Amino acid sequence: MSGANRHYVLAAGGTGGHLIPAFALATELERRGHHVALVTDTRGAEIPGKPDFLPAHVLPAGRFGKNPLRWPGGIKAVLEGRSMALRLFETFQPSAVVGFGGYPSLPTLLAATSAKIPSVVHEQNAVLGRVNRLLAGKVDVIATAYPEINRLKPKFADKVHLVGNPVRAEVLSLREEPFPAFSEDGLLRVLVTGGSQGARVLSEVVPDGLAMLPPALRARLQVTQQCRPEDLEAVRERYANHDIPAELGTYFEDMASRLADAHLFIGRAGASTIAELTAVGRPAILIPLPIATDDHQAANARELVKTGGARSIRQHKFEAKELAKQIQALAQRPDTLATAAHAAWNCGRPKAAKDLADLVESFGGDAMMDVIRVGGEGAKAQDREALAKDRAA
Repeated sequence: MSGANRHYVLAAGGTGGHLIPAFALATELERRGHHVALVTDTRGAEIPGKPDFLPAHVLPAGRFGKNPLRWPGGIKAVLEGRSMALRLFETFQPSAVVGFGGYPSLPTLLAATSAKIPSVVHEQNAVLGRVNRLLAGKVDVIATAYPEINRLKPKFADKVHLVGNPVRAEVLSLREEPFPAFSEDGLLRVLVTGGSQGARVLSEVVPDGLAMLPPALRARLQVTQQCRPEDLEAVRERYANHDIPAELGTYFEDMASRLADAHLFIGRAGASTIAELTAVGRPAILIPLPIATDDHQAANARELVKTGGARSIRQHKFEAKELAKQIQALAQRPDTLATAAHAAWNCGRPKAAKDLADLVESFGGDAMMDVIRVGGEGAKAQDREALAKDRAA
């Protein structure tokens, strides 16, 4: 436990991509003896995996689409959410407020800056998200998951701290486990997922791509694939026709253990997916979601591809023949797959939750006690402490 007992508010949109790192930070701060509250939307308040100790406050957030006719309603909701956040701050008195992106972050961080409460945003993707872009000039710190972030203005460089993207404890616990044994004649275990809802393109392409592998390699396949409910039977039939053993499901509760067993991952390049692949060290064939805002999934894959831990195929080129070619390149020799696994492992930032907690904890604490260790930079807590005192003055 470090420092005196303090209060922190975390704000995140109601998707797993925003909430998983928020939950990881909340757990680390609570372990250190602090009190934490969550601000989210109605989806986030109900999402599985929320720690029992973490109270959730639902705020109107306001959405701003391309239709200007909807903007007045969005502005009204943001102002209402800001007022509610200020009332929460009066009773909870946080030392800092941390936003993880998504619309609920906007009114909460605006309330923090107007109340002169130190503020942090955490960006999970390799492109600064819309809400975080709006807040970048107002907050005190921008914590990032990647060394290279698109749409982040150079003038904010002094605010940036590379911490990584916190992952679930059950995934992080696998980091020191060895890569599963893979030999010339052993099973090749392939894990296929398309994000929380599955992806139709994976259901259509992956079975046929695996069927195009050389017979000796195809005979060693053992596939686990997450599918959309409406695709399940068609995918099952494809695998049966190709005589490839496959376990299919719409949702796997034990995804961490399945990732532990996998020799190769095929799927999207969401922030949480990349964080988990690099935490555990698993080679991947990534198909970035083409409609992702600012093409952020392609950017997410960039570091992993550059180091040799993954291959990326744009969706318009994602065909059975191309997939088979990429799998062969990775899996024909056991050492190629193991080398790619090690490259993925080297991209991992296993101390992300701890480093983000150190950064957040530096606000309102004892300067002699709280030292930030972020991305090896060793930034001084005294600087943040002086800022907190400035704001309180």
